[in-house]
Amino acid sequence: MTPTSAFHVAGSPAGDIVRGSATLADLIDELARTRPDRAAVTDVNGTLTFSQLRAAAIRLAKALHATGIRPGDSVGILMGNRAEWIVSCFAAQYLGATVVAVNTWYTRRELGYVLSHADVRLLIMARTFLRSDYVAMLTSLRPWNTSLPSLQRVVVLEGTADGMVGWDEFLASGDTMCDGEIAAMQATVKPDDIALLLYTSGSTASPKGVRLAHWGLLKNCYDIGERQHLTENDVLLLPISLFWGFGCSNAMMAALTHATHMVLLEHFDAEAAVSLIERFRCTAIYGTANIMQSLLDLLRLSERNISTLRTGLTFGSATLMREVIDRLAPDICHIFGFTEGYGNSTVTDVDDPVGKRLNSTGRVLPGSELRIVDPATEQTLPSGQEGEIRVRGCIMAGYHKDPTATANAFDRDGFFRTGDLGALDEDGYLHFRGRLKEMIKTGGMNVSPAEVEEILRAHPCVREAFVTGLPDPAREEVVGAVIVLVDGVSFSADDLTAHCRASLSAFKVPRRFQSVSMDMLPLTTTLKIHRARLAELFE
Repeated sequence: MTPTSAFHVAGSPAGDIVRGSATLADLIDELARTRPDRAAVTDVNGTLTFSQLRAAAIRLAKALHATGIRPGDSVGILMGNRAEWIVSCFAAQYLGATVVAVNTWYTRRELGYVLSHADVRLLIMARTFLRSDYVAMLTSLRPWNTSLPSLQRVVVLEGTADGMVGWDEFLASGDTMCDGEIAAMQATVKPDDIALLLYTSGSTASPKGVRLAHWGLLKNCYDIGERQHLTENDVLLLPISLFWGFGCSNAMMAALTHATHMVLLEHFDAEAAVSLIERFRCTAIYGTANIMQSLLDLLRLSERNISTLRTGLTFGSATLMREVIDRLAPDICHIFGFTEGYGNSTVTDVDDPVGKRLNSTGRVLPGSELRIVDPATEQTLPSGQEGEIRVRGCIMAGYHKDPTATANAFDRDGFFRTGDLGALDEDGYLHFRGRLKEMIKTGGMNVSPAEVEEILRAHPCVREAFVTGLPDPAREEVVGAVIVLVDGVSFSADDLTAHCRASLSAFKVPRRFQSVSMDMLPLTTTLKIHRARLAELFE
């Protein structure tokens, strides 16, 4: 599905924003034309209106053009959540360039790999972020003509550095160019051109570059915003990283397709997040399970006014969803998605019954199809049966420079193999069960970690639970459970075993338990549980 013209948007108050927008630059033009003085994005340095956002993007586009950036070139962005990230992203879109969203947690080795693999010609970056010194990293990768042969220019937001140009100086380099030259470049951009190149986490191998086109970012994210009932009167707090798909190819685009004001948190801090909610009267929030849990923990300790929060997106156990609905955002939506699927493939609707929002991740979004498949037989399974989740429709254009991985990612019917387990109920709602590759094989029987985790989390003493396979000479693997206890309670393996035996078959009951604190849980750079490292907690 790769349309070559603007798609139809039916009957939504936000529909006029995107109806005539075939590309991301068209969207910014439309927002600046119809809502010039409305707030677009706020960060620590202030607020940009939609007209100011467009003007800033056009000015930077002129500088990029003056330095030689052309359609199809890769422009890297490396910084925390700040307005310059969004300005840089859309400046590149006016020229038909591809934005490479660089992970702020990368080490020197990882940074070098992505910049080289993506053929980044120009990198716009912060000087430092948290504990990372990016100037030092880039300097250590020299000479660039051998380690990073495509890299021609590095722009540093704060000050200058040897061989790198400062932000203000770089912006001024395009000031003599006329707007018509940028308009001419914009006119050549097509809906199926690649707008974003996002690299997957790569927990066990080198990350893969996911190629996302203009049309999918506009269409799928518009539909994601519709499920949240976003409007131009909403204010979205964005505490998740923009470099992540959940940020730039979901939250940012869902907000922009609905003219929703974005408030950026440069990096997550629970106290800072709550303060922004109070100050800007935020009505929507995007957050991982870890972020939501941190906010809930803070609210237990202090009286804060977050009553304006209404909607947003998150994911997690039914227990966590219940708490988020009761104490944070009553209309929060539950999601299932992956980087290759333009943000999400299923999202619950604000109007769905609470039970559906707690226990499912919603129905498939318009323009996509979802089926549950037996991975061994490739047969489509009926409602209620668990198998691999496969999606067709709003799916990536392929992996960058990896035709083999691209071909292997799809089945013979063109459905993307997500590697995730789930089941569809009789109403078409998806129930996520875990990762196919995380299945535990014990005594010849398969155990889904998500199923065991759900039972453990129902115990009144368990705050969080994560299940993994542990080597066993007799049974291949046995089930191990890492648990985080509710504050102030004691740990009893016998009690948890009895609790599990009441609901699970014997082979699914954990043989070993390990109690840890929340800060001991291994996380990926995108703040998800690093399941490949859970077994280390038993050593």
